[in-house]
This record gives sequence, C-alpha cells and structure tokens, in this order.
Amino acid sequence: MSMTVRTATLAAVALLLAPLAARAADPKFGYVDLQRALEEIDEGKAAKAQLKKDFDEKQKQLDQRTDEVKRLDADFQKQSLVMAPDAKAAKSAEIERKKVEVQQFFVGLQQELAGREREITRGIFDKMVAMVRELAEAEGFTMVFDRNTVLYAPPSLDVTNELVRKYNARFGAGKAAAPKKADAPAPTKKADAPAAAPAPAKK
Repeated sequence: MSMTVRTATLAAVALLLAPLAARAADPKFGYVDLQRALEEIDEGKAAKAQLKKDFDEKQKQLDQRTDEVKRLDADFQKQSLVMAPDAKAAKSAEIERKKVEVQQFFVGLQQELAGREREITRGIFDKMVAMVRELAEAEGFTMVFDRNTVLYAPPSLDVTNELVRKYNARFGAGKAAAPKKADAPAPTKKADAPAAAPAPAKK
C-alpha cells in the first residue's frame, strides 16, 4: 500500500470512529491489517489477478519493442563498416530514436499500471474503512487501528479475519450483495403450503 493511500485510509478510520470513542463507557480496542485484508479478500485477489494480466500484456509489448531495437542494432553493427557515412549516420540516429521510444513506452507503462492500481485499491480501501466502522459499532469497539501504526498488540485484538469474512460476504469478487427484499405477506390460502425458499444472493 502506498504511503498516500495508507495515510488517507488511517485518517478516514480515525474520523469515522471518533464518535464511538466519545460515547464509549468502557474502552475496547482492536486493530486490522488492511494490507493483509486487501490480499485475502476475493475482490482484492481478483484485482491483483487483473493487474497482473494487464502487466503481462504490456510487458509482452515492451519485450517485442526491445527485441526489435536489439535486432536493428546488431544488424547495424555488422553493416556499419561497409555503409556510406551519411547512411551510417542516418541509421544510427534511427536506432537511437527507437531506443528513446522504447524508454518512453516503459515509463508510460509504469505510470499507467501504477495509476490503475491506485484507482482500484482506493475503492476497495474506502469500502473496507466503511466496513470497519460497521464492525466496530456492532462489536462495541471504541477504536480500531491499522496494524501498521501499532508497535505491539496481542493477537486477540486482531479483527482482520472478521473484516475479510464480512467483506467477502457482502462484495464477493467485486459485486455488491443484492439488496434484501421485503418479507412477503403471510399466505391467506393453503396455509400448510411450504414457503418459497429465498433466492440465493448473487456474488
């Protein structure tokens, strides 16, 4: 997790949980390892797999361009001894230009993938922060900290597994759980007929 995303996440957690601290009678603390949670939730795994797929595709393009420049340079080295000065200079300039293009492609690739990773993980972290508040309210926690800001805490205060479980139950691999439907009215006829089973939640 980048320092920027981590700082923003911690600030959000602190703001969300401040009201809980104000009204808590008996302090109760916990912590979550957000980085581990990101790696273990289904949506995080799916995002990581997609980013790797995109990286592999871009890396293949980069390798093709790099190999082309190497081939041109090797051919030039073999032919340069018998080339006219003007042709030699032109060919050398062409190869240097292609080397610059490859370097620019590489830099652009890094920036593009880093931007996509930030965009994807930011959305996941925002949902995790909201779920941390829900978990804290449900379990009566005064404050919940990020594990990376805690020097020491006993494992009994770790609620990361619970966060992962609740997150997967609601969002799965990226799709929000379907909203609950209102309970159907009790049947007035054929009261002994079995009630229809609820439709499974979409993942």
